[in-house]
Amino acid sequence: MKAARTVLEYLKNSGVHYIFGIPAGSVNAFFDELYDMNELTPIVTKHEGAASYMAAAYAKYTNHLSVCIGCSGPGGTNLVTGAANAMREHLPVLFLTGAVPVNTIGLNASQELDAQPIFQPVTKYSVTVKESKDLLKEIVKASEIAISGVPGPVHIAIPIDVQHETVENVEIPAPPKRTAVVPEIDSIKNVAEELIQRKNGYILVGQGVRNSVEPLLELAEILNWPIITTPQAKGYIPEDHPLLVGVFGFAGHEAASELIAEGDGQVLLIVGSSLGETATNNYNLNLTKNRFSIQMDFDQSIFNRKYEIDIPVLGDINISLILLIEELRAKGLARTSLEVKENKEILENAEEYNTKNVLLNIQKHLPASTRYTIDIGEFMSYVIHHMKVLDYDTYNINVHFGAMGSGIGSAIGSKLAEPERPVVCITGDGCFFMHGMEILTAKEYNLPILFIVMNNARLGMVYHGHALQFHRTHPSFEQNPINISAMASAMDIPSFQVTGLQDITNDMINNLMNLNGPAVLEVVLTDHNTPPMGDRVKFLSSFGK
Repeated sequence: MKAARTVLEYLKNSGVHYIFGIPAGSVNAFFDELYDMNELTPIVTKHEGAASYMAAAYAKYTNHLSVCIGCSGPGGTNLVTGAANAMREHLPVLFLTGAVPVNTIGLNASQELDAQPIFQPVTKYSVTVKESKDLLKEIVKASEIAISGVPGPVHIAIPIDVQHETVENVEIPAPPKRTAVVPEIDSIKNVAEELIQRKNGYILVGQGVRNSVEPLLELAEILNWPIITTPQAKGYIPEDHPLLVGVFGFAGHEAASELIAEGDGQVLLIVGSSLGETATNNYNLNLTKNRFSIQMDFDQSIFNRKYEIDIPVLGDINISLILLIEELRAKGLARTSLEVKENKEILENAEEYNTKNVLLNIQKHLPASTRYTIDIGEFMSYVIHHMKVLDYDTYNINVHFGAMGSGIGSAIGSKLAEPERPVVCITGDGCFFMHGMEILTAKEYNLPILFIVMNNARLGMVYHGHALQFHRTHPSFEQNPINISAMASAMDIPSFQVTGLQDITNDMINNLMNLNGPAVLEVVLTDHNTPPMGDRVKFLSSFGK
């Protein structure tokens, strides 16, 4: 059996269904073997970077190891951004890159690159395998590292000759299993005592709560404490939950900021947030000022980075929450019955053709279960600030790493992970020009995804950021308008161009959503309103003084 085949057999037995990437000479052994393996489907993309975002989203929404492949040299370097993205989001992705034949290493072979050290800073493990007898062993080791402890990406570079070599007497190992990180019961007891004694506090929810929303809400209702989410966690707490205050951090809500700055909460319970820049409103010290702080996470390294934490609780968040709930129940506390909150938001200038009104009008015509994969741009701040959370796990917002174009690949990974869930990508013209050709990938695999392109013929976030910070903008930030709907039509992909609110109708949205493939909804709009990202600009402005 070829060494490459042993890897694929192991991945197949581990429950892998898709391999994202692009075929090339230095990985041809893998793609040749895939010809005879119907259980594994190669998702051939237009760019390796987009493949890496697809693999990351697939790992995120299946809670399973995902696989991404690229050739030696440029294919590998194109994957690095996606690896860094997966590292920030704690996603178990196995990155495979080809390499030149072992006997040509160091001889300036075509596309030669030592990828191992390049991937090391953005993965949990990176290695080059130079002997076929070691390949499967390293794949198994890397896969176990990827899912263990704090999950994350791993990388293996494999010379082309190693892939083709035959290995004898191969036994395919059992799939890796993750061992739960169980918190110390004394820590849980200490937390319970502090919560009961202090009684009054707030819960700050980060993206780590993704698979723990139900126990998080139960805990909040036992304590009857307000919930604040980070931008990354938008989508986990439904809008109508009576304890939800809003988003704190980038493009957040005034009510959340006021609660942190002026509220009398004695405790801040942080669940699943590393307290990074975008989550803390640029490291706002009011978060923990004069408050007893408790932080729950499975990542030991995040405790006491910027904020002093009184009780760090190391453990899988779901387990930590369940144990804490049991401890509080044992002490006589019970879940509070709360009424569903009504949406009392008053829409100002509801007839104005602007980004906010476009997004809210589109959402009115989409199923509540729709997952929105949000790209990086001016529109992202409007999504965070204004769009509604109507169902669980309905937003994928990668403001943490902020890679333009990542939302496009994420939409495809999400759809493959959960085929029955409607998926809508909200992107911009700048992002679209980076990775927009992946709508062809969606077409080739018959994936019904609606790609909404906010086309303002400029790098909107950069434009507004410079205008607010420097009171001027460089002419290069603006571009000649491009008809993106016409581009879609040239690829035989259904499209519609919006030029006013009157164009957004239920029939139009339904026609684009109910297809056997993707569609493009182009919104031609140059919004001169200031996006809700002022605190970010204030932070950047502090460096120019």
